[in-house]
Amino acid sequence: MASFTFSADGVSIPVSDLPVSDVQQLRDRLEQGSSKQKFQAIQELAAQGQIGETVLMDVLRQRVEQPITAVEGAILQVLTRTSSADVQTLMAQHWGENGLIPLPSERNIDYSPIQQALIHQEYEAADRLTLQKMCELAGPVAAGRKWLYFSDVDQFPVADLQLLDRLWRVYSEDKFGFSIQRELWIKSNQDWERLWPKIGWKGNNGWTRYPHEFTWDLSAPKGHLPLSNQLRGVRVMASLMKHPAWN
Repeated sequence: MASFTFSADGVSIPVSDLPVSDVQQLRDRLEQGSSKQKFQAIQELAAQGQIGETVLMDVLRQRVEQPITAVEGAILQVLTRTSSADVQTLMAQHWGENGLIPLPSERNIDYSPIQQALIHQEYEAADRLTLQKMCELAGPVAAGRKWLYFSDVDQFPVADLQLLDRLWRVYSEDKFGFSIQRELWIKSNQDWERLWPKIGWKGNNGWTRYPHEFTWDLSAPKGHLPLSNQLRGVRVMASLMKHPAWN
C-alpha cells in the first residue's frame, strides 16, 4: 500500500492507501489488453472510486492528442458520472461543455446535442436527435416532415454521415453506428431478413415495437442503434448502407 498525489494543471488530488499493484495491473490492461479487456478495466478502475478515476483521467489526458477511439469515449462517460469535485474540475479545464470529437459539418448542422446525449449514455434521446439532425441535413422540407426519403440520404455529405457514425461508435464501445450495421449487413450477404434479427429489430413475433421494445443501453445487440428511421421500410436503410461514406 502507498500514498501519492496526482497533480494536473494546478489541481492536486490526494490519494491514500493505494493498492499500487492492483491499480497498475488494471492500467496495464487498459493500455495493452484486447478491446474487451480495455472496457472491463475501465469499469473496474471506476469501481475503485477516486483512485481509479484519477488513473482514468491521467490516461485520457495522455491519449486525447491521438485518434479518438471507443476506449477514450468510455473513459469520458465514466468520468462524466463521477461525484469527485477534483476530477470534475479537471474535466472542465480540459473539455468544458464539449466532448472528445470535433463537430465540423459541411451544412452547418449542430451535432453537439447528440454528442452530449451519447456521453451521458442517453441512447434513446441520442437516437431521436440523430433522426432530427439527419432531417436537418436533408434540408428544410425533410426537417419539416420529420422523416427521410431514401433520396434524401443519397445527398448526405460524406463527412457529415461519417461524423454521425463516429459519434455513435466512440460512445458505445463500438457496438452502435451505421458502419457497424453495414458490417453485419454484409456478413448477412446483404439479406435484410437475416440482418433484422441480428440487430434486434425483428423477432419471432414480428417487428420490434418502437420505443418500448427497443433496448436503450449497451446490453442491446451489436448494431441495434441508431434506428435509421427503420419504421418507414428498407429503402432508407439501403441508402445508408450503400452511401459513399463507407467506400
